[in-house]
Amino acid sequence: MKNPIGNLNKIFDSRIRLGVMSILLVNEEIDFNSLKELLQLTDGNLASHITNLEENGCIKVHKGFIGRKTKTTYSITKAGEKAFKEHLDGLENMIKGMK
Repeated sequence: MKNPIGNLNKIFDSRIRLGVMSILLVNEEIDFNSLKELLQLTDGNLASHITNLEENGCIKVHKGFIGRKTKTTYSITKAGEKAFKEHLDGLENMIKGMK
């Protein structure tokens, strides 16, 4: 029997990283505060997961200014989108295989 969890990506094991990637899959880009609000997280908690996703090449961080205030936004990379879609396909196949 084929391993039902073999296609799952460990990077997306966390519900927070799963949430971040889901949001970025359907939004071209999003800022830190919007992500924090949507996922109902603290700054530190979200920041650590953002760092993990960035270090793994799943998301791109864009830093800029609006006037004198910094604005950080995030977008999904091509590699991140591919890896996440493969993870979602793996989840779907795992669920179908459990019937």
